[in-house]
Amino acid sequence: MFYWFLKFIAIGPLLRVIFRPQAEGLENVPETGPGILASNHLSYADWLFMPLTLPRRVSFVAKAEYFTSPGLKGFFQKHFFRGSGQIPIDRSGANAAEGALLSAKAVLGRGELFGIYPEGTRSHDGKLYRGKTGVARLALETGVPVIPVAVVGTDVVAPPGKKFGKVTRPIVRFGKPLDFSRYEGLENDRYILRSITDEIMYEIMNLSGQEYVDMYATRAKEESKRLEKEAAAAKDAGDKGTGDKGTGASKQAS
Repeated sequence: MFYWFLKFIAIGPLLRVIFRPQAEGLENVPETGPGILASNHLSYADWLFMPLTLPRRVSFVAKAEYFTSPGLKGFFQKHFFRGSGQIPIDRSGANAAEGALLSAKAVLGRGELFGIYPEGTRSHDGKLYRGKTGVARLALETGVPVIPVAVVGTDVVAPPGKKFGKVTRPIVRFGKPLDFSRYEGLENDRYILRSITDEIMYEIMNLSGQEYVDMYATRAKEESKRLEKEAAAAKDAGDKGTGDKGTGASKQAS
């Protein structure tokens, strides 16, 4: 009940008026029955705008910290995320992937839509990164079709590292459902899982127009931070060297 209150009364109308999100390919999302919505992930605002364009409920998994924060803020935060279709999952544990899979199966078992970000985390630079194979395993173990989704413009509304950006019109594109029933019974074959995941990411790339990088997003973020640190260290060393030269020249002149 709270989900529909947020979507159609409290938050949804405001977002529609301010941002006017646009949807393409809505005919590719079934009106009833289960479906896996596999989307790119540019911003924390993705989970707001993608479900907003659909008349149906969409559930996602979210880190457990959103549901366990103490105090009054934590109380409201927990009820907001739970009411908006988020399912808590402990991503730090060894069984995090299995827990997410079980939660997803429960949603699909009720005939609902489940949203998933195969990249596993937000893109830090707007590129599309290698997908993790959990989405493929979910599709094979449930027999549910995968609907590729591309969200465009949310990284302008809420850029990485910032809470707010610019007002723009996000676009949500839904691709044609992908049926992987031909691989039934092969959910433990890692080569099949990789092949399916790559096919899904290829469709997302075509919908979003993003540059694809065959590297996991988490590793790309770490590499980017490492390069930034090296560049900053090199700059500091260069500035120090310039300062030392200037001091030496002053002494010689005197």
